[in-house]
Amino acid sequence: MKSILALPLLLALAPEEDVTPVDRLAHDQMLVLDTHLDTPELFEHPGWDFARWHDRAFDGSQVDIPRMEQGGLDGGFFVIYTPQGPLTPAGYAAARNAALTRATWIQRVVAAHPDKLELATTPADARRIAASGKRVVFQSIENSYPLGEDLSLLAHFHDLGVRLAGPVHFRKNQFADSATDKPKWHGFSPLGRQWVAEMNRLGMVIDVSHASDEVFDQALALSKTPILASHSGPKAIFNHPRNLDDARMRRLAAAGGVLQVNSVYLAPSVSVPGGESIGERQRRWWVLPPAEQRKLVADIAALGPIGGTADFELFMRSLLHAIEVMGVDHVGIGADWDGGGGVRGMEDITALPRITARLRKAGYGDANIEKIWSGNALRVLQAAEDWAAAHPG
Repeated sequence: MKSILALPLLLALAPEEDVTPVDRLAHDQMLVLDTHLDTPELFEHPGWDFARWHDRAFDGSQVDIPRMEQGGLDGGFFVIYTPQGPLTPAGYAAARNAALTRATWIQRVVAAHPDKLELATTPADARRIAASGKRVVFQSIENSYPLGEDLSLLAHFHDLGVRLAGPVHFRKNQFADSATDKPKWHGFSPLGRQWVAEMNRLGMVIDVSHASDEVFDQALALSKTPILASHSGPKAIFNHPRNLDDARMRRLAAAGGVLQVNSVYLAPSVSVPGGESIGERQRRWWVLPPAEQRKLVADIAALGPIGGTADFELFMRSLLHAIEVMGVDHVGIGADWDGGGGVRGMEDITALPRITARLRKAGYGDANIEKIWSGNALRVLQAAEDWAAAHPG
């Protein structure tokens, strides 16, 4: 879900759950990462400054440097996302150029704020950067469509710093079937199987979010290293094709992988009269004249508290269910910020300490909570790096 506004951005604020000073201290002393930040889409908008505090109710954004500091988010995987287009040479070329442009924007934003941000490619980088007080910028690819049929481009993105990639998005492509499209390949295509091998060779982590169940099954069987679902959830909470059933969650854990729990696909979506029109205006807020920007804010406020039943309590039910099914060593958080994520009571990343507080209240120790926030994902990243180093060529 890649619109800057979907309805979650119009959600009403819920009363803050108590986060005690001890909870906040524990949160701040952990390495806190999110594996799916769609914020790079905003980098390309004229006048949008990642170093400024932004109002979610106005421009729809959920992540910026001041809010990362406020919410204790040390960083995460900043996404190079490309929507699915035609499987033609022209389509591949346009997608490649768009993906390279987005990667360039990520590099530019990091270079513009050397005192606040630093690129990371390894777990050791993440720990060092966070210890220095900067924010950690990993890079990932959502939808490998921009590679076309040239897998050598994967090595180029690896050289740019990308360490996590998924084969597909909402529609099937040249590599694999999507969870939300009619199957063509019944898993990976022949080229997709080569993609898996090349990902392993380069030491990149395979991301199965958005992939069909058959792709998930084949990725587990084919990959030489553990795999990650960067922003997915349990089907037991909401039966959506993007979510995983308990049996697959257990198999993912048994193979050493990690489910990074999403904050979308928790409940049926809600349509609001006028919401789509306002959403389109909000997606284009930066080109609106000042008077129309003011009217947009007023129109959003006039819609009132909406957003269906998805709230912080439901998100925590999803997270705790995943932990119960998979174990604390195989669960993380990838909430899909700036890509449709957010629920009532957790509208942007400033609310992240609530998760730590609730996990502590549920009886989890700080060491296990830090595994959920970063340790499990970094373990998978390290395993991919180690396998590639041990199998050169």
